[in-house]
Formats: sequence, structure tokens, C-alpha cells
Amino acid sequence: MSSPTGPASGLPVRMPRPRQPGRHRRPEPLVAPEGAPALVLVVPGAPSPATRGLAEEVVSIARSELPGLDARIGYLDGDDSEFPTLRSVLARAAEERTARHEQAVAAGVESKEPDGPVAVVVPLLAGPDSALLRRIRQSVMDSRVAAELTDVLGPHPLLAEALHVRLSEAGLARADRARLFTVATAADGIILASVGGDEAVQAAGITGMLLAARLAVPVMAAALDQEGSISSVAEQLRSSGSQQLALAPYLVGPEIDPGLLAAAAEEAGCATAEALGAYPAIGKLALAKYTTSLGIVPQQPQGTPVR
Repeated sequence: MSSPTGPASGLPVRMPRPRQPGRHRRPEPLVAPEGAPALVLVVPGAPSPATRGLAEEVVSIARSELPGLDARIGYLDGDDSEFPTLRSVLARAAEERTARHEQAVAAGVESKEPDGPVAVVVPLLAGPDSALLRRIRQSVMDSRVAAELTDVLGPHPLLAEALHVRLSEAGLARADRARLFTVATAADGIILASVGGDEAVQAAGITGMLLAARLAVPVMAAALDQEGSISSVAEQLRSSGSQQLALAPYLVGPEIDPGLLAAAAEEAGCATAEALGAYPAIGKLALAKYTTSLGIVPQQPQGTPVR
């Protein structure tokens, strides 16, 4: 039996585990602050069950990284029934925040009048697309809800990692340069396909440099939405010595017609990898845009080191 001064003789004493000092100590788990704005992931392109599944997976990743996160999905071209529009999602978030405050006051609970943004809107876009971003901004304005719109997800080292993985899944790149094996179908030149014109090509080029460092092969960006851009870049790569080309979509997926991607690959005479989709980095980057906007964390997630 234990005494007031400790356990009886012969029993082990469980001491509290000291907190590890210094920069290697384990960080405290981060949770969403009470009353924090909602993260609204806005999905471009034609809504579909596949698009919804992708968006839900991205949101699930973000929630797993930040417990307590209020994350919602709004569709740029939604129908307000099966696929809620961005405008209606923002309006609903504002109504719910007001209702929570009014219920607290009615119950006699001290509650501060809501202020600040109702939501942080994060575009599900790897790179800039001025036409889509203009429509997203207009939808936010039309909602008459106080909301902040973040930048797109890239460029970022995590997107270079995601592109590498998608290429390796298609058998177009080695999964790990440190391992001594070859892939017979590995590409010796990569076309990074983006949408959004010249601005998108320039942004994709930054991630392309990171991808080139990972694969040790030339990578050039081109625009899917500019006629002849993909085939022109394919010619440049072949003239510089690359013979086995691969098309790597610098796209999450919903923002592009899959037929356009297939047609560009056929025109350039090269194989293609899958779009980035719900790769874990997409959810982490969406959350990083949200937390950075609110000042919850000082920096975005780090990419894995190049091997």
C-alpha cells in the first residue's frame, strides 16, 4: 500500500517524464484555435463524384494535420444541390458563426462578438491560373462574407516530390536515385504541363528545377492551354538529346479536361503520368496556406531532401 509520501517499499516509483530541452524536443501538438475561421477548399472545373472524392480526401488530410479544423468544400461551378457553390458555402459558414454567438448569449454564456474573417479560401490549384482565380475572387466578393483568399499551392518542394512519385508510379522515373537499379521505361526528358498561360509556365518552371535535381534529367514547362506549346517543348528536348519523353501534369486534376492532357501527350509522342490528385502533399499545402494566413504557424511544411 502506498503512503502519503510515496509508494510502499519495493514498488517502482513512476517519475514524470522530463521535457526534452533544446531544438530537438518534440513539438507540442497543434490544434485549431477555438472560433478559428473555416478552411474552404474551392474546387475548380466541372464537379463530379470523382472530383468530390478527391476534394474530400484533401480535406481529410488537412484535418488529420490540424485537429479541430473546420474544413469545407465549395465548387466554383457547383449547382447548390449535390455540389455546393463557393458562395453558398461561405454564406453558410457566416450564418453558423452568427448563430453560435447568439445561442451563447441566449444561454447566458459570455461570448465575444464575432470579428475577423469567417473563412480562409484556398484554391485547389498547383499553379496560378488568372482566369480561374478571377472567378474565385468574384465569388468571394459576391458572397458578401468576410473571407481571405490565399495564393495557389505552388511552387513548393513538396510538389516536386509529388511529381516524382507520380512519374515513378507510371514507370517513367526511378523511385529512388540512391538505389542501384534501372527502370527500362524511365524518361530522359520531362515536360511539365500546366494551365494558366505564361504565368503558370513560369511558376511550373520553378518546381521543374527541383524535379530536375531529383531525377537528374532535363525538365521543361509548357502550357496545355496554348496551342503547340507541348509539342514545341518536346522538340526542344529531343533536339538537346532527350529521346524518351514523359508528360508530367503540374495539375491537381479537376481544373483540366482529361481529354486535353491525353491529346497533348499523343501530339508530343510521349507517355504521361497521372495528375497530382490527392497526394498527401496537396492536403498539407492547403493547410499551410490556411495556417499561414492566420499566423498559426510560422512556415509551410518542408519538402523531403533530394537524395
